[in-house]
Amino acid sequence: MPEFQLQRRLAADIAGVGLNNIKFNPERLEEVEEALTREDIKKLIKERAVIVNPKRGISSGRLKERKHKRRSKGEGRKHGSRKGKSGARTGDKEIWINKIRKIRRYIRWLRDNNVIDKHTYRLLYKRAKGNYFKNLSDVKSYLRQMGHKV
Repeated sequence: MPEFQLQRRLAADIAGVGLNNIKFNPERLEEVEEALTREDIKKLIKERAVIVNPKRGISSGRLKERKHKRRSKGEGRKHGSRKGKSGARTGDKEIWINKIRKIRRYIRWLRDNNVIDKHTYRLLYKRAKGNYFKNLSDVKSYLRQMGHKV
């Protein structure tokens, strides 16, 4: 089989790949042999007489995995890497969900351990739902004012 050095070099240059990534269709070797200009080679590439294997890239999968592990540890999440405001990084709803879950978990624990009775529990639950408490320490200070030992 002829080597077609000129055609291979031109095709590689046009496609932006290495010489080893150029293949010729065995049924159309005569046409490839006659092609001497860049335009001829471009036409043959379009007609699939000259087959260009795609360039192989470097997979970034392992890099992404490593980056994800580092992020989960908290690396790359400090002040210098932050772009948005805190409200953009954690939405209002997510903040609310975390807060209400924490408060409800705490007042449930108080009820189950007989620190408060069920009526006080319902009162605290409703107030928590109505956004009466700013945070968990606010709940604790409210209970202290009511006379409970927390």
